[in-house]
This record gives sequence, C-alpha cells and structure tokens, in this order.
Amino acid sequence: MSGRARLTLAAWAATLMGAGALLPLVKPATWIFTAAFVLALVSGVGTLARRAPLARPLTVLAQLLVTVLVLTAIFAREQAVLWFLPGPQVFTHAADLFRAGAEDVGRYAIPAPDTEGIRLMLVGGVVGIGLLVDTLAVTFRRAAPAGLPLLALYSVAAGLSGGGAGWLWFLLAASGYLLLLLAEGRDRLSAWGRVFGGAQRSGRSGSAVATGGSAFAPARTGRRIGAVAMGVAMVVPFALPGFTGGLLGGGGGEGTGGTGKGGTISAVNPLVSLQDNLRQPEDREVLRYRTNARENSGMYLRLVALDQFDGTSWKSSVRPIEDVPEQLPWPQGLAQDVRATEVTSNFVASDGYEQKWLPMPYPAARVDIGGRWRYEPTGRMLVGDDKQTTRGARYQVTSLDVQPTAEQLAAAPPAPDKLRREYTKVPASLPEDVKSTALNVTKGARNDYERAVKLQDWFARDGGFRYDVDVVSGSGVQAISRFLKDKEGFCVHFSFSMAAMARSLGIPARVAVGFMPGTTQTDGSVSVGIRDAHAWPELYFEGAGWTRFEPTPSRGSTPGYTRADTPSGTATGPSQPQQSASAQPSAAPSASESCTPQMRRLGDCGPDAAAGGAASDGSGPDPLTVFLVTLGILVVLTLPFLPLLWRTRVRARRLGPAGTRGPEEAAARTLAVWEEINDTAWDYGVEPDEARTPRTTAARIVRLGELGGEAEAAVHRVARAVEEVLYAPRPAPAAGLAEEAGRIRAGFHAAADRRARLRALLAPRSAARLRWSTADRWSRTTTAWALRRQELVARVTAPFRRASRETG
Repeated sequence: MSGRARLTLAAWAATLMGAGALLPLVKPATWIFTAAFVLALVSGVGTLARRAPLARPLTVLAQLLVTVLVLTAIFAREQAVLWFLPGPQVFTHAADLFRAGAEDVGRYAIPAPDTEGIRLMLVGGVVGIGLLVDTLAVTFRRAAPAGLPLLALYSVAAGLSGGGAGWLWFLLAASGYLLLLLAEGRDRLSAWGRVFGGAQRSGRSGSAVATGGSAFAPARTGRRIGAVAMGVAMVVPFALPGFTGGLLGGGGGEGTGGTGKGGTISAVNPLVSLQDNLRQPEDREVLRYRTNARENSGMYLRLVALDQFDGTSWKSSVRPIEDVPEQLPWPQGLAQDVRATEVTSNFVASDGYEQKWLPMPYPAARVDIGGRWRYEPTGRMLVGDDKQTTRGARYQVTSLDVQPTAEQLAAAPPAPDKLRREYTKVPASLPEDVKSTALNVTKGARNDYERAVKLQDWFARDGGFRYDVDVVSGSGVQAISRFLKDKEGFCVHFSFSMAAMARSLGIPARVAVGFMPGTTQTDGSVSVGIRDAHAWPELYFEGAGWTRFEPTPSRGSTPGYTRADTPSGTATGPSQPQQSASAQPSAAPSASESCTPQMRRLGDCGPDAAAGGAASDGSGPDPLTVFLVTLGILVVLTLPFLPLLWRTRVRARRLGPAGTRGPEEAAARTLAVWEEINDTAWDYGVEPDEARTPRTTAARIVRLGELGGEAEAAVHRVARAVEEVLYAPRPAPAAGLAEEAGRIRAGFHAAADRRARLRALLAPRSAARLRWSTADRWSRTTTAWALRRQELVARVTAPFRRASRETG
C-alpha cells in the first residue's frame, strides 16, 4: 500500500472514530453505516483525482460534487432530476430537513429517535468533517491541522450530551487522530528512503538491524509517545479538582431509561411545538370520536407525560416498552373505594394527523387497535413502533372516569418513597422566589390537596394571570420566574410552573400533553381540532393516583373534585365502533406528498402532529437501495472520465521506471515511448501517419504541433533512437526517454490554447485506440468462439455421419 493510500485510509478511520461520540445521542445508530459508506466514496474519488493527477482545488471540487450527488440520492431523490441531480427543489427540501432536524434536536432528550432530519444532519456533518480532514491531511499533506475539525466533531457530541460523551469515546477519537499523525509521519519518513532502527544493543538479540524486522525506531517511538499522551489525558482530569466534568464527564444524558422487553422509547418534549399549534389561523380537525360518557368535559386525551425537570426543560424519561396487553394493569395508586366509571370511546384519526403517540383518555384500561403499537407501563401510553403513526387510525379505548371526592384527596396518605423521590426532584438552581411564592400562595392550607387547589385557583382565577399564546414560551427555571413576574402566557407556562411549584412543596407532579375534549357535533360525535392541543399538570395522591388539575385560565375545564359541588357522571352501555359517515373526520385534510417537514409542523398541509408529536421514526433508506443508487451514480460519473483514466494508465505503463533491462526490453521500451509521443501529438490534434519514417514523422510533429526549443530537440532525439532500434544491428540503449516524452508533452501544452488543453486532458483523441482494441478483442473472441462451436458441432455430429455412411 502506498503512503498516500495509507494516509487516505487513516483520515477515513480517524473521522469515523471521532464520530463515535455521536452514537449514544441517537437510537438506532444505523446512520453511522450510511456516513461511513458515503465518506468511503468521497475518499475514493479523492484517491482517483490525486492519482490522475488533478490540481488540488479540482480534487476538492470533485469530492464536493460527489458528496452533493450522493446525499441528494439518499435524502432527496424524489425531488432530484434522475434521482441524483440536485435542482432548486432539492435544496429547498434539504433546508426543510435541516430545519426539522434542528427542531428535533431541541425536542428530544438523549437518545433521540433517528428522524430523517437528524439523520441528514449527522450524515452530512460527519461527511463534511471527513472531507475537510481528507483535504488537509491527504491533499495538502497537513495532518496536524486536521485535528481541529476532529476536535470540533467530538466537542459537538460532548456538548449535546451535556458533557457526558464518556472516556471511551474520547479514547477512540484521540486514537484516530494519533493514527492519522503516525500515517503521515511514516509517509514523510519513507520519502527519505529506507529507515533503519539503529545499532543492536549489547546483551540483546533480535533487534531490527539484526533480524531485518520492519518495526523501525521512529514508528515505535511515535506509538509510545501517543500512548503516554493519551494515558496522561485520561488520568490527569481525575487527579485534579474540578476536572470531573467537561468532555470526560460521566453523565449519561437525559432520563433513566431501562432495558425492558421490546426496547425503549425516546424521550420527547412536545412542549416545543405546542405554541405553533395554538397559533394556527384555522382550526383543523385531527380526530373524531364517539363516547358513551354523558358528560365529557373532563375527558382530556392524553399523549405523553413529561416527568423530568432538569432546570432547562420538561422532558419525558426514556423507559422500557412492551407489547400492548389485552387488559392494561390497574392504575398505580388508585384505590378500590374511589369512584371510577368505565367509559368506552371509539376514535377515528384524520388522514392528515401523523404522529407516534396515541391520544387516549387517562387512565385507559383496554385499547383495541391494529398496527405496530407498543405500551409504556409507567406513563400508560401507547407509542408507534417501526414508523407506525396515528394517520387514519381507528381504535377503541375503554377508560376509567375517576372521580375522587375532596375528602378522599384531603385524607390521602403520603406517596411511596420511591415515587416521591423521583417526582419531587427540582434543580438546585431553582430560584428562591418560586418556592417562596408557592409557600405564600398556599399559606393556611392543611394538606397537599388544599395546597394543590390553592395553586390551581391562584393561576386560573385569583393571581391576575392572562392567557396569551404570543408570549415567548422559554424554558428552565428562569422562565418560571419571568412568568410569575409578568403573569402572562399560555398552557405551557401554567402547567410547568404549577408542576414545579408543587414539586417544591413536596407534592409529586408531572406535566401531561395532549388535547382538550373537543367540540360536540350535531350528529353526536366529538371533533378535536389542532387548537385543542393542551398541556396540564398531573399531581399524585395515594388512593386516587395521578390526578388532573387545570391552572390555565379560559382553557379546558376545572376538575369537579377541586370545586365545592362535585357533579356526578354515569355512563350508558358500551358503544360499538362506528363505520358510518358520521364517525369519519369531517373535512379532514390529506397530507400532500410535497408537504415539507416544516409545513407539516406549522399545519400548512394538514393537521400538525399535535403537541409536538414526532413524524416518522426516520429509520432511513434501505441500505441496499443506498448501495445500488450510489453505485449507479458512480457509474454515471465515471463514464465521462473513462478516456482520461485509460490514457493516464497507458501513459504510466509506457513511461514507467526503466530498471535493469536487456537489449530486447530496452528496444521495446524505446518503441513504447515513441508510441506515447505519437499519441500525445494525436491528443493535441496531430493525427498519426503510420506510413512515414520516424525522421519524417518527427519533422511533421514539430511542424504541425508548433514545437520549438527543448521539445523540438527531444522529438528528434527520440526519433533517432527509434531509427537505431529499427535499423541498427546492435542498437545502443537510450537513456532518459521518459524525460524526453515529458518535455514533448510540456511543449504541446504550452503551444496549445485552453480549449485544446482541456480536450487533450478530458477527451484525448488517442483514446480511439481503446475502441479499436476492444473491437479487435471482440472480433478475435467471436472468431475463436465460432471456430470452437464448429469444432464442437463436428464432434457431436461425426458419429451420426459415420453411421449414415455405413448404412448407405
């Protein structure tokens, strides 16, 4: 393997090793295979371009062109011309994907799902870094500065993981950079010739000199220095105070996900796009349902619960999922003496409503639905698996309408210790005014129930708060302080502020996201629109379980158990799934194929994934499709360069190193150089004339090629050497023929204009020999096959002819 090829491989490996720190951020991490494949193609194109050789800027331009074409074929082939040529629609689609990916990065906790936008950002970023590393380390032979983009790649991963990239990924990235430096050092040393390891030490055998081993001292020394440097980098941060965090911190990201049956669900933060849903200029239907509940004002449709408050945002934990059981477990903390009425509802989701969480009343007891749905026990949620979404879904949910009394909630015993510890966590940076305000508002309350009611009434009625969807949502602890001071916001502010204040008082709390009950239609069905998207706090009371509160003024309904007069609601007999037109979503918009991710989030092409629901899981294109499409692109790109590649290969073979040759080999080399000179002249427009002698041919080349000076003299010197080979009894070997051919080629290049130079480089006329050679080989092959076929037929028919003559 040549030094440059080894350096190219080291640059490719170093980039992928540095990208390893990104693997824990996204699940599944199959994007790394796509990135490795695309980066290998880019590195291969760079190898071919440097071998041609092309100028350095042209090499980088060729690699960049291949990068754009391959990424277009993978991520935007439907918008491209011939599936890989980028046009205006491709760049618009790419911008939408990048925008969607940036939103997904802020929406999901670690590990985020492999959405199409995130996949494009990861693959494009790694390939871009790899191209920069290849350019610096291989094209410009500057491996040391190539560590800067590698460091940037690792730093991004460490920053996104909250400083928890882990020592293993640091070690892997550092090893990749060290590998790159060693490859460049070996390549530089090899330019000085063979490097010996030095004299054999006394008393020791088997040294490099004595045994002829290939491990020479500079390489060994470099590896040892690199190993010591990485060891110091790993040990010193643990020995010094204040160095436990940073790039080698041990955090593992958000959540405490498990490894239960069926994998885990990614933590999603639907609060991010909830404000956009509430700002929609037109209320579009996302689903419609029928229920046997006589009064449905409290039947909120819950998507997901956010149970992590880390000081910057509320997020959902990463938890294990399992197959949907036929009967869901009894709700946690719900006692048998609390009134719970069974309600059956039949839902039909709009064709334009597409997201991975299933809207259901809480708590659901039974769900009948087809498709690939999984169950998350802690939050009692259903999540789509393998790109399963709510689009057009029909399902039936049997739920419990839990109606505890005020006395039951007031007398609730303390929550279990484990649950209390998990759901009362608040960041240490929580401003003092949050807890002090909570204590002031709940002054005089005798128990957690009365404190919760006081908080709800203060936000919804007594505290002077105003509902406004145009307020910047913000996040984290400072956002709560600003909201408590400004007293204006929408459901996001009210829900996470009340949940945070409840936690500060020791009441287990979380934030639920979903829809309000919707609007009853004249046919008895209930329509839920995009503007019904909502967020509300859920507080835990032993005996009643997770209990809904409504602090947002002018939105939703205040739960009956928080009012003085608690209404009673009974249910009729269970309803049956409705297949009639009345059960269908009215005027449900259909998703257009041209709908971009950003338009889908804003609701411009159908109901949005309400409450920030994610689109598809984005597992990415099929690897076989990627391979075939990329192979087709490479074939299409290679075809125009076949003459150039063939011409370069032929020239290298004719003008290769002379070495030690006998008289016959020397004569053959002289004739090969002469043939190369004639082909060079042909490339620049001087057609060959086989009928002329070498001397007259040389004069003709000089005249028509307008050669002069060193080039003219070189043509005549090579012509004399050819005449001596052809006519002298004992021709003397000629030296420097390859250099003479180089001078002649330089003379043609200097005398030609730019168009002729490009024609000679990219479309050499002498490449016609390839066509002639191919036609000649085909003719010989077909002739040989015809003769063999005739011989085979003759052998097969010979016995029959012999038998015919004998009978005759």
